This record gives sequence, C-alpha cells and structure tokens, in this order.
Amino acid sequence: MATLEKLKLSKQLLSAMANEGFLTPKEIQSRLFPRINGGENLVAIGPDGCGKTTTCVLAALNKIKFIEEIAPRILYLVPDIETGEAVLDTFHTLNRNRDLRIMGLFADGASIDAQVLELTDGVDVIVATPDRARAAYLKLGLNLNKILFFVVDDAELIVKKGLTLPTVELARGIRKSQFIVCSSVWHERLQKMVETILENPNFVEVEDLGDQQLNTVEQLLYQVPNFGTKISLIQLLLTDKEVFEKVLVFVNTRFTAETIFKNLDKDFNGEVAVYKAGGITEYSFDDTQDFKLSPKFRVLVIANEDVLEVQVSDFPCLIHLDIPKDALTYLQRMLIKENTQTDQLCLTFCTDLELADIKRLEQKQGKKMQQMQLPDDLYIVKEKTKKKAFKEEG
Repeated sequence: MATLEKLKLSKQLLSAMANEGFLTPKEIQSRLFPRINGGENLVAIGPDGCGKTTTCVLAALNKIKFIEEIAPRILYLVPDIETGEAVLDTFHTLNRNRDLRIMGLFADGASIDAQVLELTDGVDVIVATPDRARAAYLKLGLNLNKILFFVVDDAELIVKKGLTLPTVELARGIRKSQFIVCSSVWHERLQKMVETILENPNFVEVEDLGDQQLNTVEQLLYQVPNFGTKISLIQLLLTDKEVFEKVLVFVNTRFTAETIFKNLDKDFNGEVAVYKAGGITEYSFDDTQDFKLSPKFRVLVIANEDVLEVQVSDFPCLIHLDIPKDALTYLQRMLIKENTQTDQLCLTFCTDLELADIKRLEQKQGKKMQQMQLPDDLYIVKEKTKKKAFKEEG
C-alpha cells in the first residue's frame, strides 16, 4: 500500500494530512505528484471527489518554501465564489506555515480598489475567479511576474460559465510558471482553451465510479455539439416508427417543451403532444396513461418543472433531451422497478457543456452510459458566433 511519504511532501504537510485523516494517497495523488515535482505542465481529468483539488493545494503549498516576495507566487483559478471559499478552506486546513499570506479574490461585496490595496501589501497565494483576477490585473494590482504555479480548477465549469477569455489573458500574462488544469471531463471547448495556454500538455486521467452500483436500465448517450443538433437528432430518430412507438421526451422547462413540440410537429403532425400543455398546443395530456392508451399519439413532451414524478416503467422508450437539474429526478426514472423494464430504450442527449453532468450521473449510479456514434445522415447545426463584450467587475 502506498504511503504519503512517497509524495515527497514537506514534514509540515505530511503532518497536516495525517491530522485530517489522510493516511494513504488517492490514485490521482500518486500519479500527479511525481509529475508535478518533475515540473511538468499537466491536465488532470477525474470525477468529483477523486482528490484533484487537495492534490493541487498540497502541491501549491509544497512549492513555497520561504516568505520572501511581495508579489504572489500561486494563482489558483476557480469558477465561482462557492468553489473558491471551499478551496480557501482547504488551503487554511493544510497550511502549517502561519506566515503564509493567502487571499481570496472574488466579487463578494469588497470593492476591487480595496482588494488591489490588499494585494499591494503583499500576498503569497491567490484563489480567485478569472474575471475578478483579470479586473485586478488590469488595475495593475495583480503582479503576475513571480507566479510559479498556476492552477485552473474545475476548468469545465470555467468554460461553461463563459470565463475562458479572462483565464487565457491571465495565463498569457505569466512569464514562466508550471500550469495545472483540472477538470472532470475533456471536450472540444475545453481543449480549445487549454491549447491557448499550453503546448503539448501531459495528461493524467483517473476514473472512479465508486463501489455502489444501482440497479438501473442501460442508457445510451448521444453527445452532440449544440441544442440545435439535439433537435435534428430526435427528428431523425423518430422517423423509425417501429422502434419509437411510444416515447416520453423529457426537457427541463416549458419553454423548451414548446420549442421541441413546434419542431417535431412539422414532421410528425398529429403524433406529438405535450404534458399539461398549458396553451402550448391543443394536443395535451394530463395523465401519461391516457397518452399510452391513445392510438394516435406516439410522442409526449414533458417539462420537468411540470412534474415531480411520473410512472415511466411501462413505456418502451424514454429520451432525455435535457439533463434534469436534480440528479435524483433522472435516477428515479432509470431505476428498474419491474422485470419488463430491462427492455426499455433509454436515450440521453448531451452537449460538451453538459458532459460533466453526465459524469456525475454515472458516478451516482455506479455505471457508465454507452456512448453512441452519431448517425451518418444527421444534420449538424452550425453554432452562431456571438461577440460578447467582456465586462469588468467593479
């Protein structure tokens, strides 16, 4: 069994880990630390809870041997204030050097000018959201010249929240540093951001689905580039009326339900209805069993906000066009309650930005979804380019 000593941490950090009950390193720590100690630029991919953040915090603290600079040497980017506060707690928990100056840089009520003044007094470690760090940098309050360890944590959420630009600008402002990017998933949009920061990074990936496996039906996953292609895909699949004889289509909101209905009704007029339509269409059902018994309709679009729980086990096909905000909503539908349910066809559509949600669902049920190849004749909808002005936070 591996021991913490093999991570080559300082005695203070080993003691801090032991005090917190960490007696053996996690897989990602055993694989990352030797490469971090070797000075490599890394992309670490692993599920939530696998130890990525603790690894990066330990590595950051291990980098700082003495208090000797006014300018910060660690810049640790996070997607939001909540994550930042959790990372700060980890720094304070594991830090045994009480002279180390650790600062959170967030838009949490403090003015940017007050934070700039605090930065100029001297700080060693900064945990920040990219937009707030960039605002301080543009005001000449954040000195990047001495940064020796740059971490982008929860990078998939940074991309999802539209914080790629400030992240890239900060990375480009650093002269020489070791770069670590952590994410629960890897996809094209994240790859584009990483490629602007790093040339030929090394990858470390771990996968942990946990010990518990729920008794759920097999799920097929279609990963598409955007929402428009989701619509294109369901239109294509539904042309097979033998396979898709009675289908429940789940989306998150009534607005999306209306959008889906209007698109499907063009090709399948009179076969598509909406659950509790509420003015969306006259083709409406208030009870899924009424829909099941109807010989005319074969597709029922259901907005999750209109139903807490619906009996799905006796329907031959379920399609999740959206990932429910509450994972339990999804998992309850996937649980096998009857033997006949094992023959159910369950499809889930996701974009790159929803891939992290898929990984969390896989973790919770202890099994992976089977990723499907997109049909050759699928029309891929091109995304419209939007130029968004970047707004500084004051």
